[in-house]
Amino acid sequence: MNHTDATAPGAAEPRLVVRTFPVDETEPLIPRTDPRNPLVWLRRGEGIVGLGEVLRIESNGRTRVEDAAAAWTELASRAEVDDRVGLPGTGLVAFGAFAFADDSAATSTLIVPELVLGRRDGRAWVTRIGLATGDPEATAGAGVVPDEAVIPEPAPKRKVPRVTFAPGSVPPAAYESAVAEAVRRIDAGDLEKVVLARQLVGRLDEEDGLRATISRLAEDYPDTWVFAVDGLIGASPETLVRVDHGQVSARVLAGTASRGAGEASDRERALTLASSPKDLAEHALAVASAVKRLAPHTARLDASPEPFTLQLPNLWHLATDLKGTLGDGSSSLDLVRAVHPTAAVAGTPRRVAIATLAELEGFDRGRYAGPVGWIDGDGDGEWAIALRCAQVDGDGTVTAYAGCGIVHDSVPADELAETDMKFRPIVEAFGG
Repeated sequence: MNHTDATAPGAAEPRLVVRTFPVDETEPLIPRTDPRNPLVWLRRGEGIVGLGEVLRIESNGRTRVEDAAAAWTELASRAEVDDRVGLPGTGLVAFGAFAFADDSAATSTLIVPELVLGRRDGRAWVTRIGLATGDPEATAGAGVVPDEAVIPEPAPKRKVPRVTFAPGSVPPAAYESAVAEAVRRIDAGDLEKVVLARQLVGRLDEEDGLRATISRLAEDYPDTWVFAVDGLIGASPETLVRVDHGQVSARVLAGTASRGAGEASDRERALTLASSPKDLAEHALAVASAVKRLAPHTARLDASPEPFTLQLPNLWHLATDLKGTLGDGSSSLDLVRAVHPTAAVAGTPRRVAIATLAELEGFDRGRYAGPVGWIDGDGDGEWAIALRCAQVDGDGTVTAYAGCGIVHDSVPADELAETDMKFRPIVEAFGG
């Protein structure tokens, strides 16, 4: 589909016309998405999906987030918005995914869809977004389509495609060696923690397999942020930052244990995780990192008094929720820039950890562990860390990612086993 690149040099400044109106229902959301280019942001069946593309904002390098934020603010300031619903995700929105590293070859992007279908708190809506024609009379009322027939019919359910994954550039033995080297550097005092990831690579042949895969993620992991943006798909349990009318929140995850085989075993593993000195120390570093980065932008910031155990279908996490009030008018992307990358996906100290993981991992993370989510015309939005995810390229290559926080008492074989646990959601979503 043709689209406008808002970052193209010499391009005329686009002006958007946006109309949001209530409808009786938009369910089911995922089966109405574009199978080749899905745009999805859902949790517990609520959220938004996008179809088509009006324009995109692309950025790269160290200033990729601030450049995108500045371009978005300028674009939003020119938009003509008629929002008759007024919920998070209505009005002008863009779906976004950003590269993890400053020197990544992956492009960071904000995508403005032509059509947004949403539901939240029992209410449903449709948003139409188009480029203004330049003729005020022709533009007036554009995009107002009160007929519910504009909602695409849901596609019939298809089988989840079967993708066979194999180790990427770092085989298991090499990953264990990298963990051992990281522990050596930590014990030498070079750093306190580093997060090391590995890849699995497969191939997708079915044209519309992504829709079935996303449905599987949403069904199996309803309490996560299920996302699809520019070929990046996944189900993240970690909220990087959420901004809604001056309120800010985040969820920090660090520390992991597998689920038990039965109720008693499962409860025991959760209790063991909650009292594990290694996991508690790793978690404390991640929380301190998030608080340090968010606090300057808030008038108040509160954290859960103690980490709590977060139950997912395949594992337990230690979690801490942060909630506060903005103090400086920051947008959600301003806060994304401030907190990314967190200690939960990079390490501590940040600068040393990023250099260490880049050296020991031996591959470009792309958008894995980068910010993924959406932003609206007021700067509010919801952003997660792209975890439990895979990047699907145009040639059908599927690259899945998983990583672990390495601290001084990490055991290489245990960390490798933890990555296998973290691969499960995305591997199973592709029929594995």
